[in-house]
Amino acid sequence: MALSEGEIATAKGMLLRGDRQHDIAAYFGVNGGRIAEISTGQTGSGVAAAPADDLPPAGPYMAGRSALRARDTLIALRDLIEEAIGDIDLYEKPKD
Repeated sequence: MALSEGEIATAKGMLLRGDRQHDIAAYFGVNGGRIAEISTGQTGSGVAAAPADDLPPAGPYMAGRSALRARDTLIALRDLIEEAIGDIDLYEKPKD
């Protein structure tokens, strides 16, 4: 599976940060050879590395990008639930 230019930029940034190629490959869900090709300049030589602020947290990654997306979704859901509970509490009448 080929990586997009944005993904190559992220991979390069991760390499510069010192992430292990194995962890980067796991993050993207690709074979480690794809990351090795980026590391050696065989792939994406014209793509600049992403800045450190745009990189995902450092690995190791147990389940790749899907775990990070699931975490972000769960956090958003938690925030919505807390907001809904707060709204309900505003309108709940005290029981005497």
